[in-house]
Amino acid sequence: MAKQTTILKDVIVEGIGLHTGNNSKIVFKPAQANYGIHFVRVDLPGKPDLLANWQNLSDEVAIRGTIIENNGVKMYTVEHILAICSALKIDNLIVEIDNNEPPISDGSAKLLTQEILSAGIKELDAQREYYIVKEPVTFSDGKTTITAYPSDKFEIDCTIGFEHPFLANQQGKFVITEETFINDIAPSRTFCFDFEIEALQANGLAKGGSLENAIVIGPAGIYNKEPLRYQDEFVRHKTLDIIGDLYLLGKQIKAKIVAVKPGHKNNGLFVKEFIKKAILVKDENKAEEKVQEQIVGERIINSAEIQTIIPHRYPILMVDRVKLTDDTKRATGYKAVSGNEGFFQGHFPGQPIMPGVLIVEAMAQTSCVLFLSRPNMKNKLAYFMGIDNVKFRKTVIPGDMLELKIEVIKDSGTKGKVKGEAFVDGKLVTEAEFMFILVDRGA
Repeated sequence: MAKQTTILKDVIVEGIGLHTGNNSKIVFKPAQANYGIHFVRVDLPGKPDLLANWQNLSDEVAIRGTIIENNGVKMYTVEHILAICSALKIDNLIVEIDNNEPPISDGSAKLLTQEILSAGIKELDAQREYYIVKEPVTFSDGKTTITAYPSDKFEIDCTIGFEHPFLANQQGKFVITEETFINDIAPSRTFCFDFEIEALQANGLAKGGSLENAIVIGPAGIYNKEPLRYQDEFVRHKTLDIIGDLYLLGKQIKAKIVAVKPGHKNNGLFVKEFIKKAILVKDENKAEEKVQEQIVGERIINSAEIQTIIPHRYPILMVDRVKLTDDTKRATGYKAVSGNEGFFQGHFPGQPIMPGVLIVEAMAQTSCVLFLSRPNMKNKLAYFMGIDNVKFRKTVIPGDMLELKIEVIKDSGTKGKVKGEAFVDGKLVTEAEFMFILVDRGA
């Protein structure tokens, strides 16, 4: 049974804030059970206290950092401290600070992590609580899509993309543990493009930024003397930010987070969506039991397993996850529609719409997974013989999450018929019926 924790002793850290440019001193202090993570502004009268949770997210646009606020008192760029607390499983902490932004250090969470670890971690006499989800939870805005899937671990699959010759896209997949965070995520530094600096400073940001605490990217590479710490350091830092922003939930989570083009503002909006559907369980064992409960009579097939069942690959793989029921007659597929999809370049420029035939293809692939996942179908392929009663009811655009519901109408073993329906936000967007034949691979 997992217990809540705090630190053993005080730790003092000093330095300059990335965006405000203000010098500050932090004193990390132990806290009692069920306290949470609190920032205390000791520089202000009454020492106002800010609980780090989603309800205190500031309405101020969080483009380059996460801001919490209460009664007009703000704390800027809290995400690195929250990420450290999340990854090290520190549930309760007092963060006394004499200004409005923590020190940025070298642009990463490495040094702060080391300082907090040096204090030691203390167990408290209270059970830890976890948030889990029983069904996917999705937030979309423009080219950003963030989805939480049920899992017995905390996992992050993050993809970033920019219209830039040096940094087109990167993807990173991590199971978030203390060891993974310390070795693979915490040392990754914040970054920006050279053409952004003037605009950031004009908007009151990056006043404390320099090549000592941020990676600056130019057309041909980085300006920093220190080389990249990882080849994919940029997506690792975005993963660091997600970990921190998710800890605004106030509890640890057990879920797989799939994020496409995340940022602080959308991370915060996702947290608010997640909390609506999350279930709070008392401890780690209970979390695992609850996740298992939701798949009794079901089988969840992830993207990697899908590719062992059907032959489709990028760019024509159109389903990310499939849920099968135990009666083998129904399946639900999920497809996160990203603005990075290649077909949006031509369909249509300036008004991206997912081609209807690809929505039908996504339903068809979900049907293939349903049939070919059976043990006696390992060496088979599904060929479609006909498609009837196709109706397109609504458009599908970047940021949508397709829910693809499949039901078997007829099944003779080698031939069959299924009905497919595609939904976005519970609204039917496409429907069709498929006839198919199963053949040996290579036939």
